[in-house]
Amino acid sequence: MKYVAIVGTNASFSYNRKLLWYMKKHFNAQAQIEVQEITDVPLFSEDYATTPARVNEIARAIEESDGVIFSTPEYDHSITAGLKSLIEWLSWGKHPLTNTPVMIVGTSLGQMGTVFAQQNLREILSSPGIDAFVLPSNQFLLGRAPKSFNEHDELTDERTIGFLEACFNNFLLYSQTVKSMRDLAQDRTGKALVKKEKTVQTLHKAAHILEKGDGWWIEKINLGFPISDAETGSSKKETHDAKTGASKAEHAKPVVLAPKADAHILDKGEGWWIEKVALTTGASKSEADTEKSDSETGASKH
Repeated sequence: MKYVAIVGTNASFSYNRKLLWYMKKHFNAQAQIEVQEITDVPLFSEDYATTPARVNEIARAIEESDGVIFSTPEYDHSITAGLKSLIEWLSWGKHPLTNTPVMIVGTSLGQMGTVFAQQNLREILSSPGIDAFVLPSNQFLLGRAPKSFNEHDELTDERTIGFLEACFNNFLLYSQTVKSMRDLAQDRTGKALVKKEKTVQTLHKAAHILEKGDGWWIEKINLGFPISDAETGSSKKETHDAKTGASKAEHAKPVVLAPKADAHILDKGEGWWIEKVALTTGASKSEADTEKSDSETGASKH
């Protein structure tokens, strides 16, 4: 898998930059992570005649990747102006984030990490014109950043590393799962955003085809275990033709329920009846012990 990791600040020093470079090295065997800076991204303005070159570079990198990782600091309970400006560029003209898997991480000086900034970023990425597929839950909120990294810019706490690994593994699975949906990405006019070669599925030579048409077919498959009506509750019984091996469905005989001949019927109608039964408690076998009198139950006789 190939991911683009975006540093969510244009500051020259950033713990979020350290976090992304640590992830790039730590997960090197699982994915290729390309760290992108937003330092040269200008403030968004519709007065530009064309999209800035640096924005086009980031957009192209996102389109060629399998997903995006944002590492955001927290400024006044929100993301930075620089990161917000980049996202505004990416929702104007080109829309590379549409249907793109996104993972959000962040670290800050405070105890709560970047909880407000991450929530703010999730809301932004779900807005019309962006429509990113943000990984649910899996919020990696790293607080007290100066104490979290050693002199080699590596995380030191084993539990923190373990949680980051769990979040990243979930992102790997998530991005693989929604990958095919990027082919369906469209802007608000219905124009396709990402052009990819169409995958054409073909019939297997040994397939048992029951019916087919233009671009579709119904194929018989063997699940490898027998299925009975008792297990499925089906009203049909399946049999097999000895010559062709094809399955045939036979309607089972309907079961008609009726009261027993010696049943004590209190009331009845078409397809239903109310039957009096005696509950055995074990206290006595006599009818007097198993049935209460009408005065005790309040029941009426018919």
